[in-house]
Amino acid sequence: MSEARTASFDEAVAHARKMLDRRPDLAEQQARAILGQAPAEPRTRLILGAALRRQGRPDAARDTLSSLAREQPRSAETRLELAMALAALGEDEASFASLREAVRLKPAMPEAWRLIAEHLHLRGDAAGADAAYARYIQAGIEDPALRAAAEAMVDDALPTAERLLRERLRTHPSDVAAMRMLAEIGTRLGRYADAQGLLEMCLELAPSFQPARHNLALVLFRQQKAMDALPHVEALRALDPAEPNWRLLHASCLSLVGDYAGAVAIFEEALAKAPRQPRVWLSLGHALRTEGRRAQAVAAYKQALAYEPSLGDAYWSLANLKTEPFTDEEVTAIETQLALDRVVGEDRLHLNFALGKALEDRRDFARSFENYEQGARLRRDLTPYDGDEFEALVARSKAMFTDQFFMARRDWGSASDAPIFIVGLPRSGSTLIEQILASHSQIEGTMELPEIGAIARRFVRDAMRGRGDPYPEVISSLDPGSVSALGDEFLERTKVQRKLGAAFFIDKMPNNFHHLGLIALILPKARVIDARRHPMAAGFSAFKQHFAQGHNFSYDLSDIGRYYRGYVELMAHFDAVLPGRVHRVIHEALVDDLEGEARRLLAYLRLPFEPGCLEFHRTERAVRTASSEQVRRPIFREGLEHWRNFEPWLFPLAEALGPALQTWRD
Repeated sequence: MSEARTASFDEAVAHARKMLDRRPDLAEQQARAILGQAPAEPRTRLILGAALRRQGRPDAARDTLSSLAREQPRSAETRLELAMALAALGEDEASFASLREAVRLKPAMPEAWRLIAEHLHLRGDAAGADAAYARYIQAGIEDPALRAAAEAMVDDALPTAERLLRERLRTHPSDVAAMRMLAEIGTRLGRYADAQGLLEMCLELAPSFQPARHNLALVLFRQQKAMDALPHVEALRALDPAEPNWRLLHASCLSLVGDYAGAVAIFEEALAKAPRQPRVWLSLGHALRTEGRRAQAVAAYKQALAYEPSLGDAYWSLANLKTEPFTDEEVTAIETQLALDRVVGEDRLHLNFALGKALEDRRDFARSFENYEQGARLRRDLTPYDGDEFEALVARSKAMFTDQFFMARRDWGSASDAPIFIVGLPRSGSTLIEQILASHSQIEGTMELPEIGAIARRFVRDAMRGRGDPYPEVISSLDPGSVSALGDEFLERTKVQRKLGAAFFIDKMPNNFHHLGLIALILPKARVIDARRHPMAAGFSAFKQHFAQGHNFSYDLSDIGRYYRGYVELMAHFDAVLPGRVHRVIHEALVDDLEGEARRLLAYLRLPFEPGCLEFHRTERAVRTASSEQVRRPIFREGLEHWRNFEPWLFPLAEALGPALQTWRD
C-alpha cells in the first residue's frame, strides 16, 4: 500500500471512530465500507462492534468482538468493548471476566475500572467496589498532585489521600475532580453526608459532570434518600436509557419510595432485552414479593438460580417466604454449593441461613441450628456489633429524658397526630399489628421508615465534628422552633410514602424505640405501639433471620439477650415518665384474643372498631418485611412455642436475658 493510500486509509478509520458517539449508524456504514477493502483490519472491526452496541444491537456486537478478541488476545480495548456488549446481553459473569482481562492487559483503563466497580456494587461487594472506584480515579488522572492522592486511595491509605486532596482544594477550590475524589473517601468511610455535600458542590460547578452525578445518586440511595436520588438518576437515564447500572439504580429508588409497579416494569424491561441477569431476577423477585405476587416472585428467584446456582440470596429469599419447604433436589443443590470453596462471603452465609430453614422444616433441629450459627458467624464478622454502646445509649437516655424534661417542653413540637410508630424487637409481631391497623379505613401502612434514625444520625455526626453535644444530650439545647422544624421535616420526608390520603400512617421501624425521647419531643401527638413477644421466641426468631440491613445485634445469642434487656429497661423508663403514651401489645395475647386486643388497640388510637381489621389477611398492600407472607394468611398459633425445639442450644440467650426472662411482660 502506498504512503498516500495508507494516510487516506488511516483518515477513514479515524473518521469512523470520531462518529461513534454522535452517529453510530454512520460509524457502522464507514466501518463496513473500510472492511470491504480490508476485511481483517482490527481497528475497524473494533469500531464496527462498538457502533453495533451503541445502536442497541449487542448480539451482533458480541459476535464481531468475540472473534476479534480471539485473534487479538492482547487488545485491552477489544476486551472492554466486548464486556460492554456482554453486559447489555445480561451475561454478567462473562462481562466481568472480560473487564478483568482488560485491566490485566492495560491497568490504566478508567472506563474498565468504573464498570468493574459497578459490577461489584451490584454484587453487594462494597469494599471491592470502593477499591475499583479508586483505581478508576487513579487511571483517569493526569495531574501529578491528584495522581498522588489517587495512588494513596488505591493503597487504602485514606488519611494520606484525604490530606493531599484537602491541600489541593485549599489552593484550587473549584477542582471538581478533587472534590469527587474526596467524596469517594467519605463514601468509603461511611461519611455519606460529607460525600453528599462535596458531590452537590461538584454539580453546581460542573452540571455535566455525570460521574459525579452517578456518585451522588448512589450516596443518596445508601442513605435511603431515594426521593432526592431520583432526579439525578432520571437525568442520567435521559442521557442513556439503556445503561444497565443507571436503569437498576432507578428501579431500586422506585422500590424505596413504594413505587413497586414502576420498579417491576423497569426490571421486566431490562430482562426482556437481556434475560441472563441473575441479580436483576433477584431484585424483580423482591419487588414482586412486596406487591404480594408470591408465585411470580418464586419464579423470579428460581430463574436467578438457573443463571447463577451459587446466588445464596435467591435461596434465602425462597426460604424467607416461609410458605413452601424446599424439595430434596433443592436441599441437595444448596449443600452442593456450600461444599465449593469458591462460594464465600454473602453467598455462603445466605446459603447457610437457607439450609438452616430447610432443615428446620424437616425437624432436623441440630443441623438446622448449626447452619444458622455458621451463617450468623459470617455475618457478624462482616458487621460487628458493640453491645456496650447500646447499653450506654439506654443509660444516657434515661438520665436525659425525665418527666421534668418533658414538662418543661409540653407545648413544643409538631401539631400533627398523623404518625403511628410501632417499635420493639424485630420478629415480635409488628408486621401483624401493622396489617391489622392498615385494614382500617383511616390508617395507611407504609414501611420501616428511615427518617427518625436519619435525624438522630445527623446529631451524632455533628457531635463527631465538634459542632454540638453528643446525642441524645444535644436535644436539650434545641429551641421550640428547631423542635417543631424537626417534626415538620419528618412529616415532609415521609409524605412520599402516603399514597392513600388516610388521616393516619404507620412507621414500623422497630429500632425507633432507641429514639422515643426524640419522637415524644418533636411529634408529641404521635401514637407509639410497643410490639412485644416472649424474649426466647423473639430472640431466636431474630437470630435465625438474616436481615437485609441493620439489626447487627441479632447474629449473637448473648448480644440479643443484652439488647432485649436494654429494650425492656428503656421502655419501662418511658412508661414511668410519659405514663399512657405507649400502648403495649403482647404478641401471645394478640394471637389468643385477636378481637379483644384489636379493640383495645383502636381504642388507644381513638378510632372506631371496624370488622375489616379482623380480616387483615384480605387487605391488599405492599409488605416489605420478613413476615410479608405470614400476614397474608389468617392468624395461627403454631409459631408461639416453636423456639422450644431449639432450647438445648439457646442457653447463651437465656443467660444474657437475666431477670428480663421473667419480667418481660411487666
